[in-house]
Amino acid sequence: MNQTNRNYRATLIIDNRGKEDSVEQIIDEVKNEISALKGEISNVEDLGKRDFARVTDRNLVGAPYVQITYSAPGNAPADLKERLRLNHNVYRIFIQSA
Repeated sequence: MNQTNRNYRATLIIDNRGKEDSVEQIIDEVKNEISALKGEISNVEDLGKRDFARVTDRNLVGAPYVQITYSAPGNAPADLKERLRLNHNVYRIFIQSA
């Protein structure tokens, strides 16, 4: 069965408080996860640090945002969310069709 790839845009909020990992290293980890799901990355855009509109943690009032545009099979967004759920460097992830 031949699966067709679909285009997606993942918006990530990075949490690197108290860690030695830089934002670029965390982005590389996420790119490796996408590649492991047979995805092809077309664009990575660092949106910089932004303050949250609604603060859920008093110690984290803002964080770096990153958008990654990629193409992957239809089951990749759910699989990517599940893989990154255990990664404490990614605070939030939102995936939409591009």
